[in-house]
Amino acid sequence: MDKNRVIIFDTTLRDGEQSPGASMNLEEKLKIAKVLEDMGVDVIEAGFPIASNGDFEAVNEIAKTVTNATIAGLARATKADIERCAEAIKPAARGRIHTFISTSPLHMKYKLQMEPEKVLAKVVESVSYARNFTDDVEWSAEDGSRTEHDFLCRCVEAAIKAGARTINIPDTVGYAVPDEYAALIRMLFNRVPNIDQAIISVHCHNDLGLAVANSLAAVQAGARQVECTINGLGERAGNAAMEEIVMALRTRADHIPYTTGIKTEHITKASRLVSTVTGFVVQPNKAIVGANAFAHESGIHQDGMLKNAQTYEIMTPESVGLTRSTLVMGKHSGRAAFKSKLKELGYELGENAIEDAFVRFKDLADRKKDVFDEDIVALVDDEVLRSNDRIRFVSLEVVCGSKHRPPRATLELEVDGETKQCESTGDGPVDATFNCIKELVPHNARLQLYQVHAVTQGTDAQAEVTVRLEEDGKTVNGQGADTDTLVASARAYVTALNKLLVKREKTAPQALSA
Repeated sequence: MDKNRVIIFDTTLRDGEQSPGASMNLEEKLKIAKVLEDMGVDVIEAGFPIASNGDFEAVNEIAKTVTNATIAGLARATKADIERCAEAIKPAARGRIHTFISTSPLHMKYKLQMEPEKVLAKVVESVSYARNFTDDVEWSAEDGSRTEHDFLCRCVEAAIKAGARTINIPDTVGYAVPDEYAALIRMLFNRVPNIDQAIISVHCHNDLGLAVANSLAAVQAGARQVECTINGLGERAGNAAMEEIVMALRTRADHIPYTTGIKTEHITKASRLVSTVTGFVVQPNKAIVGANAFAHESGIHQDGMLKNAQTYEIMTPESVGLTRSTLVMGKHSGRAAFKSKLKELGYELGENAIEDAFVRFKDLADRKKDVFDEDIVALVDDEVLRSNDRIRFVSLEVVCGSKHRPPRATLELEVDGETKQCESTGDGPVDATFNCIKELVPHNARLQLYQVHAVTQGTDAQAEVTVRLEEDGKTVNGQGADTDTLVASARAYVTALNKLLVKREKTAPQALSA
């Protein structure tokens, strides 16, 4: 392997899905996996097979579908976990078992309730057992950044000797700072005698906002695999954002002379897809993929941009797959033009899906004066990703206003193929709409978040609504888009309910990793 090549290990489908509300169904995971493969991601961590039948199926199907990337599954240091993981990745052209155990004094004492020597024995036992199923075994020292150096060196040496070819040193709780973390990686290179037989990997969380900085510092210290997620998705404050790491390496090659195999022009598409699937809206000022990342309002900045874009842009929008077209589609646009636009935006859809999306596009164009790329992205994502949902939105009519008290909603849904209709009132039009949904699909979920933002500018802009529901400790997010905010709200709530049906099947193990 090229000594300056950094392996990109994407864990959006595993660690990213551990974010409260970020549950994904099989179809959604397959779509994201395909986008990751097209991007050139080296390793896709597809899930935690022992967690549930749904997780096992997702890893197994991705292993059957993806051919260019290595497919990894996560396993605790137990034979049952490892066997389940091995079975899930079995169809993969290249499969990896990623096994882990905590090594910090805090975790060993309170989480594992095990003595260090027993942990060390578990490291050897788990890696050796995993090697019975594949030559590609990765071992992680959970809470590695808070592990005593002597013990960490012993564990790393033992894991490599047992057959691990990738050693991951996670900053599990986002506690490290860049110079300290880089020193930790250098220490391992200096003290572990067989370190040259493995690739050193890093997996950084963002609790102090340092995940990307720590990852890059580790690369400079010798790490050659970075574990990351699209949009920085992940539990608590998230993981290191893949798009930031990749673009930092590309933009500052003069200072960080390392390369990846990522086709950066796919970044925006991947970011939008993950946002739509999970319901996690990307903040406007997010680096690389935020709505304002290439926007300039200051007069001084605009003047500089007009003279030379490099005055205020250190990378081009096109380099991350962002198009800058304004009005290019309208109500007179035909199927051929619409199909061409979808291809330009990175969508490869079947004829039936294109026809369904085209019908919604024409409806949108009749209601909206200017149709922007962002409108089409919101429309297509909302339509295509919901194709296999058990609950589908059909129609909504609301009567409200100062002269109509209380507001009244009439809603029609399709539930498991059966059309159902109801009428309900509420404190406001949104409340009335949601009461209708509760009547048609009875549930005890609690509304945690209701958020609206405009996809584009103008009073006729599509509203994109995010709804978060919580039931028995399980949290899900749903998104919906429409020029009618109430319709978008109904779509978002229905999407969240569909995700809740998936989430009910998941019973994650107690010990989740890094």
